[in-house]
Amino acid sequence: MKKHLLQPLAALAATMALAAGAAQAAPTLVDHVQGYTFSQDKLTTFTGLVFDQGKVLRVGDAAALAKQYPNARRVNGQGKTLLPGLIDVHGHVFRIGFRRSEVVVTGTQTLPEALERIKTYAQANPARQWLVGSGWNQVIWKLGRFPTAAELDTAIADRPATLRRVDGHATWANSKALQLAGITRDTPDPDGGRIERDAQGNPSGVLVDKAQALLAKVMPPYTDEERRLSLDSAQRHFNSLGLTSVGDAGAGVNEVRIYREFADQKKLTTRIYAMIGDVGDDYKALAAQGPIKGYADDRFNLRAVKLYADGALGSRGAALLEPYSDDHSNKGLLFMDDATIQAKTKTALKAGYQVNIHAIGDAANRQILNAYEAAYKEVGGAEQRNRVEHAQVISLADIPRFKTLSLIASMQPTHATSDMNMAEDRIGKERIKGAYAWQTMLKQGTVVAGGSDFPVESANPFFGLHSAVNRTDHDGKPIAGWHPEEAMTLTQAFRAFTLDAAYAQHQEKVIGSLEPGKWADFILVDQNPFKIDPSKLWNTQVLETWLAGERVYKQAPAKR
Repeated sequence: MKKHLLQPLAALAATMALAAGAAQAAPTLVDHVQGYTFSQDKLTTFTGLVFDQGKVLRVGDAAALAKQYPNARRVNGQGKTLLPGLIDVHGHVFRIGFRRSEVVVTGTQTLPEALERIKTYAQANPARQWLVGSGWNQVIWKLGRFPTAAELDTAIADRPATLRRVDGHATWANSKALQLAGITRDTPDPDGGRIERDAQGNPSGVLVDKAQALLAKVMPPYTDEERRLSLDSAQRHFNSLGLTSVGDAGAGVNEVRIYREFADQKKLTTRIYAMIGDVGDDYKALAAQGPIKGYADDRFNLRAVKLYADGALGSRGAALLEPYSDDHSNKGLLFMDDATIQAKTKTALKAGYQVNIHAIGDAANRQILNAYEAAYKEVGGAEQRNRVEHAQVISLADIPRFKTLSLIASMQPTHATSDMNMAEDRIGKERIKGAYAWQTMLKQGTVVAGGSDFPVESANPFFGLHSAVNRTDHDGKPIAGWHPEEAMTLTQAFRAFTLDAAYAQHQEKVIGSLEPGKWADFILVDQNPFKIDPSKLWNTQVLETWLAGERVYKQAPAKR
């Protein structure tokens, strides 16, 4: 055979040998662990995990696996507990990233304390033309009212300043911000929103729900560089908490562009399940080519639409069937009429998107149950695993409809333990029976997917597990738990933040448990949640986080 023919054949043989060698590269065995995962829907234990090329090969007895894979690279788990990567199905990714560089008044116990924190931040950041922040809660401050623009002016008056309430459903503005937005006594309340006013009818400084858009129109937009920094910061935070996948409840064109950029550059260290915010202009642009499924090795999905039916309980914007128990003139705010929400639901379902609708109050939950029912009759889509986000206060008569309509209850356990200081005041002893009803949902066969609604609540999933199981704060109060009849078992709660969360994101075949063929997304933690006193769940520390067989976080050693 001629030499010039032999050379390409030799090159081909070498290439094939390299490929074979790569395919036979030694897998990794993580041993000496107390492992837990779901397998065929049952919670199982193991002492060893083997993965290769980012995916699980087997879990089981470490000694047996060592014999089966004698050439495996070994990672000693040092007796720590190994769990599947935890999943938060509902949060706000860029918002938590932005928040890490803005003024945060979460945890302040009084209005003066918050004002002092804002003043200190303003003095330390003189170059910020518009001061932005979040985290205030007038209930904790025991004000009995909303804060005012005049009060915020005492901390910062030379520049516009706006701070979102802890739930994101109201914004506190200073006089400069109200002036720039052109908000006066003559400005009407927008549909689905409310401008809080003083006794003379003048804007007092707080804008509830859709009234916040009046400020958004004049606030400087974020730049792409700020978005990149936000996503990078958010991911590092998620990695440290053991979150390997999160749902972004409301992304637009700008956010999706950055997600895809990170995915293409292999910079996504947390899986993102994004929901398009509403069915407006961003939806039209993003949905032109249909849902995005399993992009970049399942690191990015865009296959859901997020809608809002009402506001939040703390700001009395949640829509109720009857007036608030502590405000008899107020039933809250429905964001849309029945025809509009049904039309939007049908639009998204018809295009093949999962529909996830925010509903806090019993009137909002009833409205969207009716919307799903009407949409299914016209365009189908019940198989798309549609969700009710929060499903917080529900008429007892409506709870069974979650099952008959094949809806997933996307619920945030920490909402209950944060709201227990005011929820019963808001809705009374009867309506509370259908509120935060996790066990009732589970008993009727409804899938409950776990989340936090970060940054409304902490993104720490162990805080969520603690609230789900104990229904107490971190000090163990109230002692017997707040309405403990609705608490989850630890296995139920663990499933809500793993396998059922994956199901709610159409990903149970690739993540959510450590079964052969799924991605090797797992964490090592410092204590065994299944063996400790449940009251200590919240204090679990993540030591390492692995995504697709690569370590993306390791806790720094404690300083001596």
